[in-house]
Amino acid sequence: MTDASPSNVTVSDAAATRIARILTAEPDGTALRVSVSGGGCSGFQYGFDLDASRETDDLVIERNGATVLIDPVSLPFMAGSVIDFVDDLIGQSFQVRNPNATASCGCGTSFSI
Repeated sequence: MTDASPSNVTVSDAAATRIARILTAEPDGTALRVSVSGGGCSGFQYGFDLDASRETDDLVIERNGATVLIDPVSLPFMAGSVIDFVDDLIGQSFQVRNPNATASCGCGTSFSI
């Protein structure tokens, strides 16, 4: 189950747990920044970076000790998305389930609209 934010981007329980665990080893105020940029095999790609600085216009999603930042340029591309953490036979990764994507690559980090 996920908590809704004003932008309708949500963070799954699995992602919140993993982010919180990662952030315990980082300086106070560090968050996971999720962004969208041009590139990747499908046109756009997601970026996942640790960031200690917040901009005044960032969307801040806090859940179970995890903090996620999304910049206002990336936000329209992610509207309605769920940020998840998957641990399967292929490996562990953060993934974005994006209802706006018309196609995505096999690795789950790039998409097209």
